[in-house]
Amino acid sequence: MFIDIRFVGTFHPCPTEQITADMAPGLGRQTPVPRVQPTCIRSKSIIKSDSFLFFFLYLYHLQFQQHSFNCCSFSLILSHILFYPRNSTPPPQIHPRTPSAQQHKMALSWRSTRHVSKLAQAARPVLSARHYATAEPDLKTTLKEVIPAKRELLKKVKAQSDDVIGDVKVGNVIGGMRGLKAMLWEGSVLDADEGIRFHGKTIKDCQKELPKGTTGTEMLPEAMFWLLLTGQVPSTGQVRAFSRELAEKSELPSYILDLIKSFPASMHPMTQLSIAVAALNTESKFAKAYENGINKADYWEPTFDDCISLLAKIPRVAALVFRPNEIDAVGTQKLDAAQDWSHNFAELLGKGGSEYADFHDLLRLYLALHGDHEGGNVSAHATHLVGSALSDPFLSYSAGLLGLAGPLHGLAAQEVLRWVNSMQEKIGTKFTDEDVRTYLWDTLKSGRVVPGYGHGVLRKPDPRFEALMDFAATRPEVLANPVFQLVKKNSEIAPGVLTEHGKTKNPYPNVDAASGVLFHHFGFQQPLYYTVAFGVSRALGPLTQLIWDRVLGMPIERPKSINLLGLLKK
Repeated sequence: MFIDIRFVGTFHPCPTEQITADMAPGLGRQTPVPRVQPTCIRSKSIIKSDSFLFFFLYLYHLQFQQHSFNCCSFSLILSHILFYPRNSTPPPQIHPRTPSAQQHKMALSWRSTRHVSKLAQAARPVLSARHYATAEPDLKTTLKEVIPAKRELLKKVKAQSDDVIGDVKVGNVIGGMRGLKAMLWEGSVLDADEGIRFHGKTIKDCQKELPKGTTGTEMLPEAMFWLLLTGQVPSTGQVRAFSRELAEKSELPSYILDLIKSFPASMHPMTQLSIAVAALNTESKFAKAYENGINKADYWEPTFDDCISLLAKIPRVAALVFRPNEIDAVGTQKLDAAQDWSHNFAELLGKGGSEYADFHDLLRLYLALHGDHEGGNVSAHATHLVGSALSDPFLSYSAGLLGLAGPLHGLAAQEVLRWVNSMQEKIGTKFTDEDVRTYLWDTLKSGRVVPGYGHGVLRKPDPRFEALMDFAATRPEVLANPVFQLVKKNSEIAPGVLTEHGKTKNPYPNVDAASGVLFHHFGFQQPLYYTVAFGVSRALGPLTQLIWDRVLGMPIERPKSINLLGLLKK
């Protein structure tokens, strides 16, 4: 075989620099090469080789198409490493086509009769050289960079271990520990008046700063995961690479498909999801590493790997629960590695076509908004609690999902949809404000609560609700939906009714007041499954904290309990 590759481009000359072995592993020598800055590169390739060589060269074609950078290794890569062995004749010199001092036209024509196996051996150092020149750090590398500072911060905090951060009152103990500051949570902080902040960023900040998908206008939940874990806003390129990694790691072992097939049709979707997630722990790298005696300081690395694996797999598990009659097809469906996490989730749900574009954007927003809400909620706390015993991430998050399945935590969206539909049946579509007010009072006087209103921490309207309403406001077909119109009217009237009723500290709508109705509008009309979607989303926050728990060496959770007589004596 032979290779004939022609690269034609426009270059600005730059000074020669030394390329050393640490910059391009595998060279083993210093090689002076011209550093060039391509402003336009076109490539024409005539290749007579096997598929490996074609793929290898195609990667370079894409690299130079998509990036503009100071390339110190272009001629090094293709001549010094790939085509010319260490002791061979040097590559052809670069000759200017014109005498211009500002611009050169370069044409390289190289031929080689080296065997394909030698080219394969050369691939690794070539890719290493390219990585040095162009690649941004991936998520794990970025995390490694921020770990030392966080560990130093923990040392400073430990030095203040005797400082008092608040009082514990009887009301905290018998009131579900509300308001009690008793656990560490890095990703988000929930303020009663300001709402949620993710490493100091509001929801609107995140919508503005976090990368978007290749389609749509909403922030990507995998970008939110990056922010929660590192405290940094990733670049578009970093998120694209992370999305690709999640798609590539989404495959499930066959026994998971068989397990879900065995579930009775009457089993609640959340029960199915939790069982399947727990069963994935046979794939746990942390569990295996712990059995093999891994150093405590290194616990975080296999934990990180498990969390990424779970994040990649949970949309497919959720889709299998949603489509029990298509398990084999969904379980083996190939995902598009060029698409984002939410888009591929929609594909698995059977809603991947362009006609579902608005649903894709809603899913992106929903998954990002529901990913983390401080550490004290049941699903987050349960994950943290079980993880503190060094249970692997699959078992830990399975526990969080069981907490999410409770009607006081994760079932609110379907409760809202059911209640609003009943309300519409009673007052019709041409309702008045008084009709709405009367129905609200009838609900309260019957001893029931108004679903979708109030919050355990917030004392202002939920910013997540506002984000969903803003999403709807840009879509006339949603605004014309009579059920959504009722949701909007409730949000205007219910706070006054609840304030007058006097039994709630927060009379404002929360995120559940809108999410289920929007899902239903866009054709996602199985309310029992809404909590499953919530479960996919909520993985973002607890899994990032689980990684930090292992980084920081947090101990097993073991609070002290007290009985009623003991409280009386206080």
